[in-house]
Amino acid sequence: MDEAYGQFAALYDPLMGDVDYDGWAAYLAGFLTPGGRVVDCACGTGEITLRLAKLGFQMLGVDISSAMLDVAAAKARRGGLQIPFICQDMAALSLHQPCDGLVCACDGVNYLDSLGRVQRFFRAAHKVLRPGGMFLFDISSAYKLENILGGHTFGEDRGDCAYVWQNAYDGEQRLLEMDLTFFQREKDGRYRRFTERHIQRAHRQEELLAALLEAGFRAQVFHAFTQNAPELASQRLQFVAERI
Repeated sequence: MDEAYGQFAALYDPLMGDVDYDGWAAYLAGFLTPGGRVVDCACGTGEITLRLAKLGFQMLGVDISSAMLDVAAAKARRGGLQIPFICQDMAALSLHQPCDGLVCACDGVNYLDSLGRVQRFFRAAHKVLRPGGMFLFDISSAYKLENILGGHTFGEDRGDCAYVWQNAYDGEQRLLEMDLTFFQREKDGRYRRFTERHIQRAHRQEELLAALLEAGFRAQVFHAFTQNAPELASQRLQFVAERI
């Protein structure tokens, strides 16, 4: 089993091609101070990072996967954007200068697989933000991990690549294990097979709000991409927190 987001980094963008990153970035921008210094944690291949930079924010990208950061940095160079990218565990986030905003999109917090790691990330976020700075993150809801993904297998054949995605949910630990098998077509027509294992935690809305308050934030939670309260079956939740 390969390191998460290692070889997968080269396939990530093609497989996520149906995501409305423009709308996602615009939604996040609506909560941030225009032109501010913003850190994008778990930035991956930089799709949100680059779009926020183009919207006028001074961006810094942080991710634990060097392979994903290589893809992000190459895209920034091609786009003529000067964005620093740092390989760092966001639960131990450390910056030289304070920032005005911190975002963590597309399940980054789900990958913090214990409440302790979540609390460490929230305390680190509070430390690097200026007073009044905004902390924005989303999660795949516990409902989604338990009921939509847990126990189900997905697959897709896109010609040049195919994958099988198997999910097993541990209700006692509240952890979703995702085993992915990829088949990538090589130049000679043969397919290369590789696997990855990902773990996400089904965080409860109430425990995250309590952890934010303990870390020094006042926070609201929305049904993602709206400013409406979440529903029981909401699959993605957006947290909007201000550093007190």
